[in-house]
Parts: sequence; C-alpha cells; structure tokens
Amino acid sequence: DPPPVQLIVQFLEQASKPSVNEQNQVQPPPDNKRNRILKLLALKVAAHLKWDLDVLEKSLSVPVLNMLLNELLCISKVPPGTKHVDVDLSSLPPTTAMAILLYNRWAIRTIVQSSFPVKQVKPGPPQLNVMNQMQQEKELTENILKVLKEQAADSILVLEGALKLNKDLYAHTIRTLDLLAMEPGMVNGETESSTAGLKISAEEIECQVCYDLGAIYFQQGSTNAAVHEKAKEKFFKTRELIAKNGSSSLHFTIDEERLAGYCQACEVLTSSSDDASQQATPYSQIHSCMKSGNYQDIVKIFLEDNLTLSLPEQFRQSVLRELFQKAQQGNDALDEVCFKVCVCNTVCDVLQGRTIDIQFCQLFLKPSKEKIDFLLEVCSGSINLENASEALKRKMAAFLKNLCLGMEDLQFVFMISSHELFIKLLKDDERKLLIDQMRKRSPRINLCTKPVTSFYDIPASASVNIGQLEHQLILSVDPWRIRQILIELHGMTSERQFWTISNKWEVPNVYGSVILGIKDSLTRDLVYILMAKGLHCCAIKDFVHAKQLFAACLELVTEFSPKLRQVMLNEMLLLDIYTHEAGAGVSGERPPSDLISRVRGYLEMRVPDIPLRQVIAEECVAFLLNWCENEYLTMQVPLPLVQTNPYVKLGQLLAATCKELPGPKESRRTAKDLWEVVVQICSVSNQHKRGNDGRVSLIKHRESTLGIMYRSELLSFIKKLREPLVLTTILSLFVKLHNVREDIVNDIAAEHISIWPSSIPNLQSVDFEAVAVTVKELVSYALTINANNHFWLIIQADIYFATNQYSAALHYYLQAGAVCSDFFNKMVPPDVYTDQVIKRMIKCCSLLNCHTQVAILCQFLREVDYKTAFKALQEQNSHDAMDSYYEYIWDVTILEYLTYLHHKRGETDKRQIAIKAIGQTELNASNPEEVLQLAAQRRKKKFLQAMAKLYF
Repeated sequence: DPPPVQLIVQFLEQASKPSVNEQNQVQPPPDNKRNRILKLLALKVAAHLKWDLDVLEKSLSVPVLNMLLNELLCISKVPPGTKHVDVDLSSLPPTTAMAILLYNRWAIRTIVQSSFPVKQVKPGPPQLNVMNQMQQEKELTENILKVLKEQAADSILVLEGALKLNKDLYAHTIRTLDLLAMEPGMVNGETESSTAGLKISAEEIECQVCYDLGAIYFQQGSTNAAVHEKAKEKFFKTRELIAKNGSSSLHFTIDEERLAGYCQACEVLTSSSDDASQQATPYSQIHSCMKSGNYQDIVKIFLEDNLTLSLPEQFRQSVLRELFQKAQQGNDALDEVCFKVCVCNTVCDVLQGRTIDIQFCQLFLKPSKEKIDFLLEVCSGSINLENASEALKRKMAAFLKNLCLGMEDLQFVFMISSHELFIKLLKDDERKLLIDQMRKRSPRINLCTKPVTSFYDIPASASVNIGQLEHQLILSVDPWRIRQILIELHGMTSERQFWTISNKWEVPNVYGSVILGIKDSLTRDLVYILMAKGLHCCAIKDFVHAKQLFAACLELVTEFSPKLRQVMLNEMLLLDIYTHEAGAGVSGERPPSDLISRVRGYLEMRVPDIPLRQVIAEECVAFLLNWCENEYLTMQVPLPLVQTNPYVKLGQLLAATCKELPGPKESRRTAKDLWEVVVQICSVSNQHKRGNDGRVSLIKHRESTLGIMYRSELLSFIKKLREPLVLTTILSLFVKLHNVREDIVNDIAAEHISIWPSSIPNLQSVDFEAVAVTVKELVSYALTINANNHFWLIIQADIYFATNQYSAALHYYLQAGAVCSDFFNKMVPPDVYTDQVIKRMIKCCSLLNCHTQVAILCQFLREVDYKTAFKALQEQNSHDAMDSYYEYIWDVTILEYLTYLHHKRGETDKRQIAIKAIGQTELNASNPEEVLQLAAQRRKKKFLQAMAKLYF
C-alpha cells in the first residue's frame, strides 16, 4: 500500500486531470461529484496526518501542497476573493481561522525554504517526457513562489495578528470534513464552527507561529539588519514556550537543533559593542571584528581557540571563505590574514584527526621564512605538551614530519627540524632518519621558483581539485576567469557537463536548445554559463558584470554561429534598456537616439530562424511608450509586425489613443479598437465559469485564449509602463469595463472615462471578477509611480468605497484633495471634489457614525443638502468631536437648526457654542458675497486639515 502522503498526490492528480470535449479540445477539470470526493479524500489524508507541515513539506511538491491548502481554504468557507490580511481572525469559526493560519504558515515556510541552496541532482539518461514534466513543475513552482513572495508582507501580518488571538483553535479532522461535505439539512446542527476538530492550544499556536515568523525575519535580516532583533524576539519566545510546555506536547514538531542555531546566530548578530557578556563569546568577538575590519584580532581568537576547540569546523571555514571573498574583491591587505587563519584552521584539523584542507596546500606551495615562523608559532600555541595525550603529540609530530618531506628547500626543512617543538615531539632516532632522508634525496626542481599557473600543482586528489574549481566557477563573474577554470576542468575530465553544476544557471528554453546543440563540450559549457550568469546579473540589477559577460559571450559566438550572435545582440539591447531605465531614465533624461534606433530595429527585424524572447519585444514596446514615441508606434510600425506581435499591436493602440486625447467623438475609433482588444483578453469561455457551489481557489488560473494575450501577460506589460498619460488611459479603460457590469452598485470615477463605449454586447463572457482584481492591482502600481496623482487617488478611494472600507476610502479622498491644494491651503479644484466625491465622503462619515462631519460636508455640495444634514445632527450617538466642529460650519441655516435642536434637548452648553458660532460677524447675511465666500473657504480649509490629521 502507498504511504498516506502519496495518496494525497494520487487523489489531487486524479481530481485535476483536464477533460476533452467532443471537439477533441482540452478543457479544465470539471467540478463534478467525483472530483469533489477525490479532493475531500486528499484533505482527509492530511487530517489523518494532523496537518503536520513538516511531514507534508518533505513529501509533497510546492504545487501539490498549494492545491491541497487552497482546497482546505475553500472547504473551510474562507470568503472568496478576500485578502487574508483584511479578515478578522477572532470573528471567524475556529476551523476557518486555523485554515488561514495553516496556509500563511506554509507560505512563509516555503519562502524561507526556497532561499536555501539546493543540491543539484545528477541528470540520468535524457527522457523527453520526464524532462518536460520536470520543467513544467519547475515553472509552476516558480510562479507559485512569485505569488507567495508578493503576498509575504500580508502573510506576516496575518501571523502577527494570530499571536494576539490568545485562544484555542481547531484543525479539521476526518469527522469535521465529513460534516462539511454533507448537505445542509443532514448536519444535525453541527457546523464548521463546532469544536469537534483537533484542538490546538493557544500556546502551541503561539509557539509554531513565533518559530515561523522568526525564520522569515532572520531571512529578511540579510538585507535589513534591524529585522534580526524581531527574529531574536520570536526565536527566544519559541524557546521559552518549549521549555515551559515541553516539545512532546506539541501536535507539530519543531527542530530544536535548528532553533538553537537560530538563537545563537541572533545573539551574535544583535550583540552591541558595549555588551560585555555578549563580547565574551568568540562568536560575538569574531562578528564584531569582521564588521569593524579588525582582522588581526580574528587571528588571535582562532589561535586561542586551537587550545579550547570551542568553534565548530563549519564556522571556522565560513569565516575563512568570507575573508577570501573580501580579498578577491581587491583588498590585498587580507592575503596575509587569509593565510594566517588558514594555518590556524589546518593545525586545528590536524589535532582533531581531519584531513588537511586543499587551501592550505595551495597557500603553502610557495613557502617563505615568515610563513614557516608563523606556522611553528601556531603549532606551539595549539598544544600543551605537559598535559597533551600521546595520541595528540603523535598527530602533531606526523604533521611536521610530512611537512618537511614535502619541501624541496632544505633551508626551510632545517627551520622546522631545529625548532623546540619538533625536537620535543620526535625522538632523536626519528629526527636523524628524517634529516638523512632529506639530504639523500635526488635534486629536483624547487617548487619555490615554479609559477603557480593551475591547480595541477596542488598535491591533492583530482576529485578535490574539481570540487574547488567548480566552487570558484559558481562564484566568479569574470569572463576570462570562467574560461580559464573551464579549460582546467575539461583537462581533468571529459565526462562532466559543467553547465549543470548550479541550479541557479538558467537560460530560456528558446536559447537552450540552440546552445546545447553546440558540438564542442568546452564551448557549449562556456556559452551556456556566460549567458546564464549574464541573465542572473541582469535580474539582480548588476548591469556592469552583465555587460562584461554578454560582451564576452558575443565575441565567442561571433566566430561560429550567426544565430547566437543575433541572440546576444538582442540580449545586449535588453540590457541597455534596463541600464538606462534604472539610471539616467529615473531622473527623466531621454535615452540616446541610437538606443531608440536599436529598439526600432529590433521590432522591425526579419532574420529567419532566430530564437526570440517575448520579454524583449514587451520591453521594447514599453520603452517606446514610456518615452512618448507615439508617432513611430502609430504611423511607422510595419503592418506585418502589428499583425504578428501582440505587444506591438497593443502599444500601437495605446499610442494612438493617447495621441488623440482629448479629442472629438469621431476621432475615438482607436479607443474603440483598444477597448475591444482588452475586452477580449478579459473574456472567458463557458467552460471556464465558476462552479455551482461558488468555490474559488486563492490562486486562480482563469486565463482566456480568445484575446491576443493572457490577462496576466497584459498586467505584466502594463506594470512596465511609467508614462502618466498611458497609465491613465489604460486605467480608465479598466475602470469603465468594471462599471459596465449590470450588478454594479457604486461606479468608480476616472479621467477620460467618456472615450470608451458604454456597453458590451455579451456581458456574460467577461470575467468581471478578474477585471475588479486588475483595477485594484493597476491603481496600486500607478500610485507607486506617482503617489500624488489626485485622479489615481480618487480611483483608489472609490475602490475602497465600493468594497465597504469607509475609513480607507476617506483617507484617499482626503489625500487626493491634499495633494492638489497644498494640504488644503488652496482651494481644491472642483473636478477633484465633485458632488459625487463629496456625497461618498458624506456616506463614509455617516456609516462611521461621524454625524457632525456629515452635516459639515453637506455644505460642500453645490446645493446644500439640508435634509441629510438635519437628519445627521438629530443623531445623538456620534463618534466624532460633535460640538467642537461647530466652528467649521458657515451655513447659518444649519447653525440655527443646531441652536433649536440643543434648546429642545435642554443642552445649554452646546446651544451656547452654536450661538457663538452663528454670532460671528463674517457670517452676517448682509456681508458682501466675497466676504461670505472667504469665510466659507477658511472654514473648509480648517475642517479638511482637521479631517486629514484624523485619517492620515
């Protein structure tokens, strides 16, 4: 029988198999009873395993576990389409809250796990179907990881919120899952909020969540050192809870060895220079020395530790690696420090019976008097001859004896053999025999005078040499050095494919088949690695090294492959676009004319059989739109290019629409064409509709193949745009598309919205849920480009208003007014605070029980809404400052009504405040209109500033 975890894989694979219709077309898996039962069985197996993420993560791939936890969210009645961070966990049933907690814990753990290096699996015999399946799973995993990383901040907030719950939760069991799967009438009163599930105590939840939060904070600490304090707090809390309750009481296990390592690392990373207790530990001292550049003290610490042997071998090696890396970056002063630390490590290895590291042999190929003196000093300081065991003495003696036998220069041999330590460790007979052996040796070439050209001179096994070279190959970004290493590696073995040694080296599939078709194995490895490293440098914005790697690769392939030469020219164009956009382009400097010409040349290129990456065309079109090359896109792009490249077509329609803004109705044909293209992209076929039970996965794939591209591709393209007019145009299109649905309650306002059609012939075909999500993502992106665009801020406010988030809506309505009026010191333009915006602000205040604010805002309308104002003032349960706001009222009728109302209620104090407000001379009805307007404007300013301070 298969193990339980494998049953999950089998059930989910069966449930997610696509179907084939009568026209022999592949369709998504149907949402029928069979598939629902299979998914339920998978959930039951996970429940049998008590939802132990350690067990599930070890045996299930990321896509399968993602599918499983999404099914758990669905069956636990998590509101569809709702961000977990917006959900109040305390108000949910315990099993639903536990499902959200499990999902977000898994998300954080997966992000942390993905940051660890993965050992490369040696490829077996190539099998095309297996390779395709592995590639598909890899791409799916990367897509899921991308989404999880984008949602990481939200997941952290969810887990932080879970720490405040302080109540027991319940995980689903086989019984509770059966109850949820029953028809409503058969449950007999037991629901998902029943406490029939597996009880997880509040302290157990806190322990697990603290550990997972500590892990993600520790990972983030590599780029933000302050976060290490948070990680330390979480790990220490976890340790405290385990010590209090015992690890055996936990339903879910915690790796206590790893936790101890985390705690120790946090103690080092967060130690302060004036903390004597922390500085007392070697870890803290070494960390402090590395930060301050006091490298000589590191040597002293290592030398002292050779007696106590408290530092682990791995830690010693990691310090040495870091010093070597610093030395390779141009700090020549560290060469001596590297040698001394390496000697300390080597003597420590000798005393503990470990093999001598290859780095020591490498550094000792060219000995000198100073090196020998230091080596003997370390050997003497690392062993206490009075207390040392015989075994320890024999190890040190054997090391010194072998050192002498390996040297050609007798001068250095006599330096060692005449040293006090050597004399004490070796007997007279042994010393004489060794010296005689050295004198009788046949003369050979002195290694001191031989140049160190390659690793062939190192007295070590070939496998050690290859491992060292592969390590250097992975780290190096110098094209010449990469070439030299590959030549040496191919000289040692012809059986290895060295382009496979790192799973981080990836080239697009369209290039991979061409590169792997190169017959010469050395050239194939070199081209693949240069391109993979160049693409990686591009991804991390290290454009200087990327240019060096691409230039070297271009020079290499020019000699034998015109096809790969064009590929490299295309990649260098993309690199130049990235370089300009990240550098001079940020400050608004236009790109050089030759770069624009190269971009146009790429789009018009007609070289057959050249593998092309879609992203280059995408970036080229976005580049032209961002620099307002609308004339070229509209009039000069070749027609065949528009017909074959969807990004060029989209760019042309966007450029033409922007070019015509603002324009008469007869010039809006291009706007109509753009509308139809986007509507088609956002349309879905009938088979893609939501199932009858209304369940929706958290990560959905409802992409249409009817349009020129997928919706996700369109969204990715838009997020490359920075030109405000282009962003405003596409944003207003999606807002209009959002507003045309029949069941829409609250329209969203946008600039230029009138240029788009008012209806769609086939409303049922449009995926309006996807449109709503797209609008939210687009406005969020637009505000990262310009957070002070008042039209975009109004759209954001309208979105929050439409989703009943009234406090957030008020925040953005007020922010929109503030950015275009110098924080309300000038009058807010009437096209920003329209009557519709004011009415929505009134409704927000009303639903937040801020009734005095409602009455004041009623004055902002072109026609004062006395009915709403009076009704609001009659409310006695108001959550705002009430009578302290009376000074902002300038409408005498409202003030008179307030006076009457307080008199009627017998509220003398409040009546006096209203009378004082109405008695101000500037509100006298006999005043000139200019005086009255000035009084109103002054009160508007003060009121809006007070509101802004309240909601910002």
